[in-house]
Amino acid sequence: MDAQKDRDSVTRGDSFLTDYDLYLFGEGNHLRIYEKLGAHVVEINGRKGVHFALWAPNAKEVSVIGSFNNWDPTADRLSPPGPSGVWTLFVPGIGEGELYKYHIKSRINGVIRIKSDPYAFYSEVRPKTASIVYDINRYRWNDGEWLEARSRTDYLQRPLNIYEVHLGSWRRKPDGGFLTYRELAAELIPYVKDLGYTHIELLPVTEHPLDASWGYQTTGYFAPTSRFGTPEDFMYFVDTCHQAGIGVILDWVPGHFPRDDHALRFFDGTCLYEYEDPRKGEHREWGTLIFNYGRHEVANFLKASAYFWLDRYHIDGLRVDAVASMLYLDYSRRDGEWVPNIYGGNENLEAIDFLKKFNEVVHLHFPGVITIAEESTAWPGVSRPTYLGGLGFTMKWNMGWMHDTLEYFSKDPVFRKYHHGNLTFGLIYAFSENFVLPLSHDEVVYGKRALLDKMPGDVWQKFANLRTLYGFMYGHPGKKLLFMGGEFGQWWEWNHDSELQWNLLDEGDYHRGLMRFVRDLNLLYTTEPPLYEVDFRQEGFEWIDFSDAEQSVLSFIRRAADPEDFLVFVCNFTPVPRYRYLVGVPEPGYYREILNSDSAIYGGSDVGNLGGVEAVDDTVHGRPYSLEVTLPPLGVIVFKPEKKASTEGPDTERESMDCERDNPGGRLGNGAAVRAERRSLRR
Repeated sequence: MDAQKDRDSVTRGDSFLTDYDLYLFGEGNHLRIYEKLGAHVVEINGRKGVHFALWAPNAKEVSVIGSFNNWDPTADRLSPPGPSGVWTLFVPGIGEGELYKYHIKSRINGVIRIKSDPYAFYSEVRPKTASIVYDINRYRWNDGEWLEARSRTDYLQRPLNIYEVHLGSWRRKPDGGFLTYRELAAELIPYVKDLGYTHIELLPVTEHPLDASWGYQTTGYFAPTSRFGTPEDFMYFVDTCHQAGIGVILDWVPGHFPRDDHALRFFDGTCLYEYEDPRKGEHREWGTLIFNYGRHEVANFLKASAYFWLDRYHIDGLRVDAVASMLYLDYSRRDGEWVPNIYGGNENLEAIDFLKKFNEVVHLHFPGVITIAEESTAWPGVSRPTYLGGLGFTMKWNMGWMHDTLEYFSKDPVFRKYHHGNLTFGLIYAFSENFVLPLSHDEVVYGKRALLDKMPGDVWQKFANLRTLYGFMYGHPGKKLLFMGGEFGQWWEWNHDSELQWNLLDEGDYHRGLMRFVRDLNLLYTTEPPLYEVDFRQEGFEWIDFSDAEQSVLSFIRRAADPEDFLVFVCNFTPVPRYRYLVGVPEPGYYREILNSDSAIYGGSDVGNLGGVEAVDDTVHGRPYSLEVTLPPLGVIVFKPEKKASTEGPDTERESMDCERDNPGGRLGNGAAVRAERRSLRR
């Protein structure tokens, strides 16, 4: 009798999944539920095998079928659940590498569902869909120093410039095949490091069946896609990034899931993961289904997925896709196609509650990890803490800035003076959220053209425009994101089925020059505190002049936490050089030109200020001192004041350099003579 009881206990795996686990799961608070549900290689009562656990509360019968039992649904039936709805079985004598699925007979009309494991750590390479038993506990990490430093880092006050990557199309093998995670570690990481980016953002690597979805139609919320290797290979990739000083941000998709029959849809013969009412549960625009955030176990599934990537894969940030579609019940719906909330409004209260709790979990358990919302509306407080009424995200993509800026740069320069507000409007709301400025994958697909091809003019002007766009972007408040290919000027739209146009770097100086400019921009950005320390408060930015629409020129100051540390940006958005252009500045002294997008080394025409300009005490733009500068065509120049410089005029060498400047005024001189000449010019 005791022997029979012991054998049944081993088969059920009672010592592995406890009542307390089920209690926490039922109330939606078991953040490590992935350690209990799914398939786990364990030893129970001295016997090694695999423990299977599946949440299917509306099932009548559940069996695990797989390579170990010839896919026979009568061979290994799971024990019926209690109130938790979780079915369990311990199968001794099997281990890692076994293929498996669940055979589910619903108590609703007896329908049969054959499902992959929602909590699987590894899956077959598409188009196959079986889950694979995998032990994710073997890998030995070597990034302790990175994680310790990350826990003390506040990225709101640190540089954050992100290289957005689709792993399947960054590079391909000669035969067109994918690079593996380990091959990407060897090639992508040194490339990103050389360009000076602080982080890589990966389009979703969560398992997905359709390449053309780019990963945004996720079927495996706990599995890195097997297209590029094993879970351990992906761990190696992240570990190598960290050892190189590069963070990894993962696109994560809790807003919807695909209809693929092997995955979450109609899971146990009922709408288990999705809302049952199609007016809430169907995303018709994308042909996908919407999670039922009000069901505790579903919210637990998603929170645990987020926790999992941060815990087991040491991910440094989650960029949450399509947040707007989660917030609004009427998102992309006509009248009559949506159901109001209990107060009659269009807000999805359950999704809002989920997002707040998700952010609280991340920030509580993983200090230094960031969450970023792709949210395209004016929802208030997206990046404000939940205790202040916000959603709790660290940052939010600035979709308005992206749209307005790209619309401006697509205009022929002769018409830009009529669209000057496209560039200045963003500063009205720039400090309402903690913004990331994205030039993302979404802007270079579906007929929108590549960034370089969006620019007007001949080839020279296209490259000059793109350098100016990047220069303006890096001067503008907000963290930075650029999609792959933009750093060297890809001509084609992004195609997920092929690699980037790497041949361009062998064929044209302009492309190499643009890449050099991006590298130097990143170096400037990561070494100059005015560009990152005060990104989200008004005191980090000052207009010098935003009103010169006639000449399409903008000038502004960026300040660090130490307000005495500042940079001056002057942007000329036309192909006409501006000589003897006056710019008001707050302090006297010599202003060194530390970046010029028109430099010949970037492919420009090399119009500039021969190293810098001396400020004189002549009031311009309401400021006590001013610079007289040469603005390059379609260019951005950045000046940095040299502290403790003489205020009595430039030294002999600098004066000589100024005199050699190619401008219609000849020798510029300094002091009273310059002021008198300027007054004459203004009259």
